[in-house]
Amino acid sequence: MTRLARCRSVAIVGVRGTVIDIDVHIGGMPGFSLVGLPDASLYESRDRVRAAILSTRESWPLQRITVSLSPAALPKRGSHFDLGVAIAILSAADEVPLAALDGVLFLGELALDGRLRPVRGVLPAVLAAERAGLSRAVVPESNAAEARLIPGMRVFGAQSLRQVLAHLRDTEIPDEVSDELDATSDMLAPAGDEEALDLADVAGHKAAKEAVEIAAAGHHHLLLSGTPGSGKTMLAQRLPSLLPDLPIDQSLEVTSIHSIAGVLPPGRPLIIRPPFVDPHHTSSLVAIVGGGPRVPLPGAASLAHRGILFLDEVPEFQARVLDSLRQPLESGTLTLARSEATSVFPARFLLVMAQNPCPCGNFGSRVRECTCKPDTVRRYGQRLSGPVRDRVDIRVGVDAPTMAELDTVAEPSKVVADRVAEARARQQRRLRGTPWRCNGELPGPYLRRELKLPADVTAPAFAKVRKGSLTLRGVDRVLRVAWTVADLAARDRPTAADVHTALRLRLGEAA
Repeated sequence: MTRLARCRSVAIVGVRGTVIDIDVHIGGMPGFSLVGLPDASLYESRDRVRAAILSTRESWPLQRITVSLSPAALPKRGSHFDLGVAIAILSAADEVPLAALDGVLFLGELALDGRLRPVRGVLPAVLAAERAGLSRAVVPESNAAEARLIPGMRVFGAQSLRQVLAHLRDTEIPDEVSDELDATSDMLAPAGDEEALDLADVAGHKAAKEAVEIAAAGHHHLLLSGTPGSGKTMLAQRLPSLLPDLPIDQSLEVTSIHSIAGVLPPGRPLIIRPPFVDPHHTSSLVAIVGGGPRVPLPGAASLAHRGILFLDEVPEFQARVLDSLRQPLESGTLTLARSEATSVFPARFLLVMAQNPCPCGNFGSRVRECTCKPDTVRRYGQRLSGPVRDRVDIRVGVDAPTMAELDTVAEPSKVVADRVAEARARQQRRLRGTPWRCNGELPGPYLRRELKLPADVTAPAFAKVRKGSLTLRGVDRVLRVAWTVADLAARDRPTAADVHTALRLRLGEAA
């Protein structure tokens, strides 16, 4: 007698989910086959599912079991299909009512004893299921809070296959002994979302703090240059404390990326603060932009989406890693093509870089002697390529504070953050009805057409173009910064003085 059953799960490619039909056919001589472009972890699900079903004291069908994942042309990866495969097999064996599977999404990795382990990508998977018309989701208990972020989805969080079967059979849910393994899973490792540091901890640095405030207010990329110990890293680490909380749409978008990467903080299913990602300078190209052999995973650039990507000691990064950031700095996305799938990851981050002036770090220091040869200093400064440097809006030197500056009282982050919030509110009102929210995101044509400034205001910038010290793309970036300077000063339009300030920040010199 031939028996059939179907349930649904989701395949994740990039940050988008696609609902997958798990069809099971039982009949013929004993055996097991899995079709539909599965990866190695899916091939291994046969043994996990069989052991979990037997550990739950359910019967394993002694006939041939064929599992088909469709659409067949879409690559599938991950162990989150385990639960759906197990339920479909038991339903085809008449152990679970077929009607109980209608409109239900199944996600979860099965342990050999039948426990459900947490999995990656639950938020984008449940969102895809909701868009496809599914109304219920069965997920591991550790992922239930994340799944409940999608309005309208009824979520059942289970600890084991035994509890899932009781839920589908509409019988009493058995209690399970909790296991600390799920809570300490590496998939749920903290994402570095610690309590924000305060700008008041940084003494002096008036010009650098002005640059950091402008960068935060207008989403302008920032380069901090200075000798070791001058405070570059301290300033960069406190920049997140100046940024407002993420709006709900961006919060869900960022949470989805962190869920796919498996770094969603435990106990905090929704990321509401802009992320701060600071990869080490030895990080590979794949670690920064993302990738993988078959279906790419997000890298540091995508994990910093709607937040800050901080590259400390930026000249020490590989040149090809830095050049790979040119695309997301312009478009806000990363497109990674592989043989089986092309993934598009959001990557609209605020790039903050810090660098020493030379390998020994003392070039230009008033108190330490530089031991580097002039040619070495020149080559070190050229490690950051021209195209990348041209995309940086603000460049500022950071000198060590004087003894007098150490005794001054610095503004706390809360005061500066209030000014940043007011400036961003002005930008959002001005840009209402457009896809952009900050001055730093504005394309050149929009600046020149919709936000055109008088010739006498833009004259200082074009004077630098004629001298060859500024590119036409640089003019656009100067004007973006000028708009932010005006927003912080509560002016409706930039003045020539604002353009001069933007030029000073852009060129690192008096304009």
